Amino acid sequence: MPGARPLPSRDYRAVNIADKLSLLHEQWSQRVVAEINDYQFKIAKVEGDFVWHAHAETDEAFLVMAGELRLEFRDGAVTLRPGELFVVPRGVEHKPSAAQETHILVVEPRGVLNTGAERNERTQPNDRWI
Repeated sequence: MPGARPLPSRDYRAVNIADKLSLLHEQWSQRVVAEINDYQFKIAKVEGDFVWHAHAETDEAFLVMAGELRLEFRDGAVTLRPGELFVVPRGVEHKPSAAQETHILVVEPRGVLNTGAERNERTQPNDRWI
């Protein structure tokens, strides 16, 4: 077709989540592995308790890949095992915890602080890729 521009070259490699997790050594330190539109896919290794927090502007999805994640709410809790997914609705205060090391994938919009509106010792910088 006259005047058509060639598409930019693309990297057609799959993201290997297990390989990416093997590079991650800190607990509760999310790293971005992919983006779609304005959403980021972040992996983390977690153990122990996180902090109570909420995300006023967005839902947050948790997918457990290994281990067991407990999401506590002020009025209940849910426990996720490998292959299970849960979406925390926007504005709902929650506290993730894991009795043993657990590997998770979190999906949320770019720029969302991991501790919600609060900044504390668990707050991590955004847009850290691995």
